[in-house]
Amino acid sequence: MRRTWSLFLVLFLVFSGLSLYAQEGAYQDGDPDDSFPETGFDEIMSAEYAPGDRNFTISGGVVIPLFFSGVANNQHGLSVGGVASLAFNYFITQRFFVGGELSGMFTGTRGKNMLYIVPFGIRAGYQFTYRRFEFPVSLMIGAAPQAYLEKGYFGLFVKPGASAFWRYSPEWSFGLNAAWWFVPQWPENGNNSLGNFLELTLSARYYL
Repeated sequence: MRRTWSLFLVLFLVFSGLSLYAQEGAYQDGDPDDSFPETGFDEIMSAEYAPGDRNFTISGGVVIPLFFSGVANNQHGLSVGGVASLAFNYFITQRFFVGGELSGMFTGTRGKNMLYIVPFGIRAGYQFTYRRFEFPVSLMIGAAPQAYLEKGYFGLFVKPGASAFWRYSPEWSFGLNAAWWFVPQWPENGNNSLGNFLELTLSARYYL
């Protein structure tokens, strides 16, 4: 019986050594930068996008009032607020994409009242990629309903931004965004104001 178990042990060690040697050979013969030789995951992640690729992006974070000109000068009294958005991207080429975006923002005032801005519009951008990392830059142009107490305004909204994403899997990536909000107000009474905000958010992208 001992000889039988000893024979099984020797065969197991030999088989394990051959398997390990074969795996090491696969690593040496393949791409030295390929961390997943069996699945080719890194190779998939480093591939360029194809026309027709799509993704959804959901984001949330803070919006910081910066500087204002006109009637609402820099004594605006607004505090740091919250923001959330949902965006859709459709790739026309390997790097150029178009889509749409809907956002919602709230921020408080010294009088403990709330300002609400709900921008929506079309967006276009260009994306740089490096292996699992994606760096899209975009420009959104649209409109934004705005409400403060009983007052309301509907006007132009412009938002340039840049992001950095890490591709977690073929379906998901996660990243950071920084965007500039340009919110002008040109009411009929001539009390014009130009608002500028900074958006800092975390995002998750889902690839269709």
